[in-house]
Amino acid sequence: MHPWHDIAVDPERIETHLPVVIEIPAGSKNKYELDKASGILKLDRVLYSSVRYPANYGFIPRSFCDDGDPLDVLVLGQEPVHPLTLMHVRPIGLMHMRDQGKADDKILAVHAHDPAMAHIMELEQAPPHAMTEIHRFFLDYKVLEEKEVVVDPFQGREHAITVIRQALADYWTMRATEK
Repeated sequence: MHPWHDIAVDPERIETHLPVVIEIPAGSKNKYELDKASGILKLDRVLYSSVRYPANYGFIPRSFCDDGDPLDVLVLGQEPVHPLTLMHVRPIGLMHMRDQGKADDKILAVHAHDPAMAHIMELEQAPPHAMTEIHRFFLDYKVLEEKEVVVDPFQGREHAITVIRQALADYWTMRATEK
């Protein structure tokens, strides 16, 4: 089974039960990344800065973005989640950033089955300090590599849903052109 291509996404449930494959557990300095050809995780690098991922980090199966990768997701929850774990999330917002001049959207979400996150439906309900940490992490994590990252103000749930729907549609367009 390939985690990018073989996990179905029900378009009717993306607002409450969106599947996400975790690549990086919260608290890690290791930047794991899906090897698109094989479907296994590879260690891309260890972060140069003294920062750690502030949330579990993964991707939406059967999604595709302008950077050639699946759509990224940051998942708030009580515990770090092991790499290659499939979990379901509830999108609450969108973080648009530019990494070395290229657009790189990231969905902000909460673990759908974590009781500590059950009350969070919108970005405004997320812990403010957690959102500040996420914003700061992405500003800082490539500084010592001397790479520029720009993070725009976070946008709400409706923007996230629009980006998710587009990434899901773009996946099928990409797959059709591969054949």
